[in-house]
Amino acid sequence: MNSSPLLDLARSHRALSDPARIRILAMLASRPLCVCEVVAVLRLSQPTVSQHLAILKDAGLVQDESRGRWSHYRLSPADAERKRLVRLVLRDLEIDAQVREDVQRLDHPDVRKLTPFCGPKGADARPRR
Repeated sequence: MNSSPLLDLARSHRALSDPARIRILAMLASRPLCVCEVVAVLRLSQPTVSQHLAILKDAGLVQDESRGRWSHYRLSPADAERKRLVRLVLRDLEIDAQVREDVQRLDHPDVRKLTPFCGPKGADARPRR
């Protein structure tokens, strides 16, 4: 894929053009997350969330790590321009009620119940067979 500062900037802005992707970034600013945690909070299908995460990853805004059957995502330690862009977006969202609710829901018992094996202690919590 051809890359230049202009194309990278355009790709990042396109990735931020969807409210669900911005909500995902805001949640990832709090901690790395498993796909199923994002699904539970946003109440979107797993394929839809995975597609949003793929777009964010392609733009260099997030990175993933596979842990068994689960994929965990976190904000990318991106270049200075992407970091500044993400910081600006997140700063503007600090007052957004939906974003605050999303971040709070990550630790809600209903979400924890839906995602018992993939959260911060997921690998340790999985029952042995």
